[in-house]
Amino acid sequence: MTDNYHALLARREAMRLRDRLLTPASRPGRGTAASPGPSPATGGYDGAADQQAIVRDLAQLTPFGHLIDRLYEAMFERHPYLRKLFPDSMEFQRVHLERALWYLIEHLHRPEDVAAFCARLGPDHRKLGVLPVHYALFEEALVEALRRTANGGLGADAERAWLRMVRFAAAAMVDGANEALSEPTYWNGTVVDHQRRRPDLAVLWVRTSEPYPYRPGQFATLQTPLLPHTWRPYTPAGAPDADGELEFHVRRTGPDGVSDALVTRTGVGDTLRLGPAQGTTTLDDGLTRDVLIVAGGTGWATARALLEDLAARRPPGRRAHLFLGARTADDLYDASVLARLESHCAWLSVVPVIDAGPGASDRAPVTEALAGHGDLSGRTAYVSGPPGLVAAAVRRLTDLGLPADRLRYDPVTAAVPERSDAPA
Repeated sequence: MTDNYHALLARREAMRLRDRLLTPASRPGRGTAASPGPSPATGGYDGAADQQAIVRDLAQLTPFGHLIDRLYEAMFERHPYLRKLFPDSMEFQRVHLERALWYLIEHLHRPEDVAAFCARLGPDHRKLGVLPVHYALFEEALVEALRRTANGGLGADAERAWLRMVRFAAAAMVDGANEALSEPTYWNGTVVDHQRRRPDLAVLWVRTSEPYPYRPGQFATLQTPLLPHTWRPYTPAGAPDADGELEFHVRRTGPDGVSDALVTRTGVGDTLRLGPAQGTTTLDDGLTRDVLIVAGGTGWATARALLEDLAARRPPGRRAHLFLGARTADDLYDASVLARLESHCAWLSVVPVIDAGPGASDRAPVTEALAGHGDLSGRTAYVSGPPGLVAAAVRRLTDLGLPADRLRYDPVTAAVPERSDAPA
């Protein structure tokens, strides 16, 4: 009975929230804390002005750890039932939210990019049980967290800018979720093969109960029944398979998490859930430039998907250059597939960059190797791997003259600055 009550309440509040998001100009008090601004649907959002207001007082809120802790404390204190939507351990959730906040702040002067990014997140949040009403509850908790973290010293302009930013992002997520209502919330899959390539790394083949739509280079979030409500992103290694099997490369990053469960406690016959495909690290339609791929670790899965896609639809004359980083030669765990691609694709040049041990490269890590291979500025670049590598490679390629509009990578993975001070 309680669940039915909350469902009806959520439905009513969702309708009210959507009306508020889509028609803010018609409401009194526009620009106040209660109604802080427009949504992507109405246009006219001055993200650059809000970015300046937020950055001006950002030192009072960074590093974001305290703000995020107080946000969740406020949300769960006011609405305890929301806690069941989250995993037992909140550590990954806190890190993910921190990255998202940095992404929003650093890109707010380009609101069309922010709206597109958040619209892609909307469908994925359906699998978590997130309803439009929850964005309003998040907003309430954020107001309290902002005031508590800044000890009441945050300017009114900055607070309103934060709320406009969050509402703008929420409106885009609601729109994205609504556009995906005809799609499954998640896909069920069964593990049909599981290979331990190293003690800390496994390759899993998963067959879904119905076709799983994705483009090579996109990632899926996986959930194991061993850890309910806990999802982690992994990229299928390759183009869609005719048999409906997806290949995932998983490195164990620590004890008791999803990666540990997938590597050490998952076997043939076990079930998984897959969230909707996400990400824009995909080949452009009608490639007009040569391709540069920079990858490290299990980021090789993304690189391999792109190369297989390129092999299937490469325009005549287009070439690809792969820089593949690894700590040691043993970390090139998929060497046979790499060798097969290299031998069959005359248009592909491969530069393995080994950090240490036998076969170590003269110019390591992989970000340093980029500088020794001529002018790369005329290519379109794709970057995948651990967050630190992605961030370093993006900075290096930018320094080497590659324009930002020809860099493809998951924007949130590289969004957290190395320092805790405000961005310049």
